[in-house]
Amino acid sequence: MARIYLDHAATSPLRPEAKAAMEEGFALWANPSSPHAEGRRARAALEDARERCKTALGWDGELIFTSGASEALSIALQRAKVDRRIVSAVEHDAVFRAAPDAEVVPVAKVDFEYELDPDLLATALAKGGKPIVAMQAVNSETGSQFGSFIRIKLIETVHDAGGLVVSDCSQSLGNPPPHGVDLAVYSAHKLGGPVGVGALLVRDFAMLEPIGGHERGYRMGTENLPAALGFAAALEAGKAEPFDRGHHGAWQTSLEDQHAFKAQLWKAGEVLHYGDKSPHIIPVAHPTMSAQALLIRLDAMGFAVSAGSACSSGSLKPSRVLMAFGVDEDTARRTIRVSLGWNTTPEELDAFAETWRSLC
Repeated sequence: MARIYLDHAATSPLRPEAKAAMEEGFALWANPSSPHAEGRRARAALEDARERCKTALGWDGELIFTSGASEALSIALQRAKVDRRIVSAVEHDAVFRAAPDAEVVPVAKVDFEYELDPDLLATALAKGGKPIVAMQAVNSETGSQFGSFIRIKLIETVHDAGGLVVSDCSQSLGNPPPHGVDLAVYSAHKLGGPVGVGALLVRDFAMLEPIGGHERGYRMGTENLPAALGFAAALEAGKAEPFDRGHHGAWQTSLEDQHAFKAQLWKAGEVLHYGDKSPHIIPVAHPTMSAQALLIRLDAMGFAVSAGSACSSGSLKPSRVLMAFGVDEDTARRTIRVSLGWNTTPEELDAFAETWRSLC
């Protein structure tokens, strides 16, 4: 039996459109910062990729190409012109590494949705100094999407306090950033683009301290032109084959298929649900077996899934993120993450559901 890959939230296979774009980029081998004709040609291709990415993401501000989401988060959280940092308790580990001194605000259930606790956020903002607040778009372990109406109010609250908002959109599948954010972070390899390239969207460069070098002086290191072209192509391919509409080319997993899949998993285990859900990330708890044992069994049976984010999957500790959402430690230790991607098919979901039932 062919192996079935259901760990797209960790990384997704390279789309053929992105591969073809990268091959074209490899022919443009000159440094985009060089003044000669070869360099100018590479620069023109890089700027075209930049504009294509901005268009695909619905962004009219600035865009800095980075080596990935982790670097983009570091630039946003370490070089923003602010006095202090505030992050939600359910952010990715990369946020905490970029802002180890940040004040952590818990999430709370607000009007049936999960969001930064409004009262505790207000308390944190009242401490003075210009803050930057990290509010993710889609959680990498639960798929929870913070409520749009509540989020708009929270962003307004931060802005009223003179602060900035950065949103980690790595798991947003190339959808535009939440309305009103000042900075947003994307990673190409989460949506079928190449590994090693990401983007930091910036409303205004004046928000950041420059360091010289490339990318308008906000990043060191020669730009990765082939990867930037692959990123743009992957974003455009995703727009042509939207995840939640399905049945476009190889993209066969419709929203209805995903709901049916979750219903099948629910019959045998417990699908964790926290507020509005993005359909491509599904956390499910086994009745008795530990996540580590499940991963070993499922891998041997031909399925690639994970337990939590890839950056922390080697830890034997229960997920910090799940527990911040209010999951008890025992359930957190029995929870795996199933994540769908651009080439997932209904047949693959059916095969996993059948195998899951056999283990429960």
